Amino acid sequence: MTFDTTPDRRNTHCVKWDGMEKTYGVSPDDGIAMWVADMEFRAPDCIQDAVQQMHDHGVYGYFGDEGAYLNAIKWWMNIRHGWQIDPSWIFTTHGLVNGTAICVDSFTKPGDGVVLFTPVYHAFARVIKAAGRQVVECELVNNAGRYEMDFTTYDAQMTGNERMLILCSPHNPGGRVWTHAELQAVAGFAKRHDLILVSDEIHHDLTMPGYTHIPMANIDGVTDRLVMMTATTKTFNIAGSHVGNVIIADPDLRARFAARMAALGISPNSFGLHMATAAYSPEGADWVDELRAYLEENRKIFDAGVNAIPGVTAMPLESTYLAWVNFANTGMSRDEFTRRVEQVAKIAANHGSTFGKGGDNFLRFNLGASRAQISDAVTRLQKAFADLQ
Repeated sequence: MTFDTTPDRRNTHCVKWDGMEKTYGVSPDDGIAMWVADMEFRAPDCIQDAVQQMHDHGVYGYFGDEGAYLNAIKWWMNIRHGWQIDPSWIFTTHGLVNGTAICVDSFTKPGDGVVLFTPVYHAFARVIKAAGRQVVECELVNNAGRYEMDFTTYDAQMTGNERMLILCSPHNPGGRVWTHAELQAVAGFAKRHDLILVSDEIHHDLTMPGYTHIPMANIDGVTDRLVMMTATTKTFNIAGSHVGNVIIADPDLRARFAARMAALGISPNSFGLHMATAAYSPEGADWVDELRAYLEENRKIFDAGVNAIPGVTAMPLESTYLAWVNFANTGMSRDEFTRRVEQVAKIAANHGSTFGKGGDNFLRFNLGASRAQISDAVTRLQKAFADLQ
């Protein structure tokens, strides 16, 4: 498959393109959508074929016999991540934002604190607040353009009201692939403060060359408090299928989660299950390997272009297709550099402030697009900041 040819998503009920003018004032007629974290690429043929088979059959009834679906997940986690799971551990939710919400509902009560290492994916805080819990922001340390954790500071922040920690691994928006030592430290922190540890690993398949994702489940001493979350949706660009997996090895935690799933009447849609089963296959694996190579070239082009603008720096990307760009050293206010990106370059990018503490001087740009679009975006950004050259 070539990733250079992408469909026109305008006027297709696509939030990324059809919603950007309302959100950012950038028209889809002459602007570039680089905000919502889905890609511009068609899903692989194995998924298209699965949907075609559903269409050809013509009956869209209730899904039964999940054996092939569950075994596909088990196979993928073993082959791609060296993580051994039992199919009985797997719950299917309507995506991982929904999975996060059910975790908050299952393992905390109103008023409890939920810890986030910020800046981090903005939906976490939104769900926590909507559930009447308290967001506890432990700000990551930006060490020469690379995020690190400071557990001495985080330990001092804890009040005893915290009940849960949500980890983003790999990290969105900073793109970090956490090391074994860092993950072991996260596990130790969770144990010291008796926190349920929810590890959102939705970007785990999308590492850059030279980096290997380590599942939190493969870290010692954490199983009794660990909830793992994975999905096909980011990897294969099928976010609209709204299918995610919450995987819990500990039987007590699993029973608590199962009770909430039952009480809420949660059951998956058949389209997503067919798509996920097809995705987790040798054909899907080959497509992902091609995608990762393409994204790496996009990253090189984007980084070289934006880093050439004085005062602008893209955080080195170890995983994901989301570039986290720091405008702090331009000397501009947040309003000014954002205005230039949106009104001059005509690019819609996520505002860093929405990701929590530490994000104010950043914008997040989606690199999951054709090489031509990435090159166009670089040219536009360089022109928008030409007076700094």
